[in-house]
Amino acid sequence: MSGHSKWATIKHRKGAADAARGKLFAKLIRQVEVAAREGGSDLEANATLRTMYQKARDNSVPLDTIERAIKRGTGELEGVSYEQVTYEGYAPGGVAMFVDALTDNRNRTGSEIRRLFTRAGGSLAEPGAVAWQFERKGVVVVSATGPQPDGAAANSAVPDEDELILAALEAGAEDVVQQDDIWRVTCAAADTMTVREAVEAAGIAVASADLTYVPQNLIELTSASEAKQVMAVLDALDDHDDVQGVYANFDISDSLLAAIAD
Repeated sequence: MSGHSKWATIKHRKGAADAARGKLFAKLIRQVEVAAREGGSDLEANATLRTMYQKARDNSVPLDTIERAIKRGTGELEGVSYEQVTYEGYAPGGVAMFVDALTDNRNRTGSEIRRLFTRAGGSLAEPGAVAWQFERKGVVVVSATGPQPDGAAANSAVPDEDELILAALEAGAEDVVQQDDIWRVTCAAADTMTVREAVEAAGIAVASADLTYVPQNLIELTSASEAKQVMAVLDALDDHDDVQGVYANFDISDSLLAAIAD
């Protein structure tokens, strides 16, 4: 698991995700809307919309809110038109960062992202400088310790490793890795919901399923000062309303991450 993913897990445990619930809802609704605009409202035919729809439901976004977002995306309801843009840059230590955003004003967002990079000690790079280091993937997350997400239809037992791996690989997963108290199942972006449904059909509850960018190579962070600088850039970008995701190619030991998270 990349350092970014570890950091996100720690922030969630500290309650940061709950504190930003309203902002999360807004970002999820925007993702649903853009997916519908780009691929249509049919969940079966539009794999990205299907994934974003389920992601919103997993995070308790009301169904009618999701349906209105789909209708805005397809033009059935009037709404703001969002454009998908990406930004590339570097944090201290040469850590590459790929930023995925949805905006109704490209110039404003670009200026603000550049300022966030600079203020936090990073730098914005030219298009193409970083993107080649990341691959678009789907990631399905399963709890390895037993507690299941609210409302899950599956049983609440601790997932059987062999059953999970078999179900995931037969559905097209590329890798299944345990990290602390979760299993991360990686697959092609288009196979995300197929893999999720196969895991659930095996009686294993899924905590989340999402589209992400996975770094091909990782930079190991070894000093607390440098790690804090990298996290400062990551957190500043992730907190921006237009930013849907920040992906970075660093790794960090559990002990160092725990030390800077305190």
